[in-house]
Amino acid sequence: MKSTGIVRKVDELGRIVLPIELRRTLDIEEKDSLEIYMDGPSIVLKKFQPACIFCDNDKDIIEFRGKNVCPRCFQEMSSSFQKK
Repeated sequence: MKSTGIVRKVDELGRIVLPIELRRTLDIEEKDSLEIYMDGPSIVLKKFQPACIFCDNDKDIIEFRGKNVCPRCFQEMSSSFQKK
């Protein structure tokens, strides 16, 4: 993991500010969602990319009844219902 040399303090509400340089590099905009998880002793922040609930593909996601589905899986579901 590459060190940036940037140090930030956690405020009384548990917040930190991500420096603009990091946000620009990682294409993180205002109101974007971030995934937060642990990797051993480290906390990892990752830009949230919704993925298909069936195959984990994250390209061209369609929201169907509150679930994320890729076009290929959506097509497979549609054609399996038409066969019945």
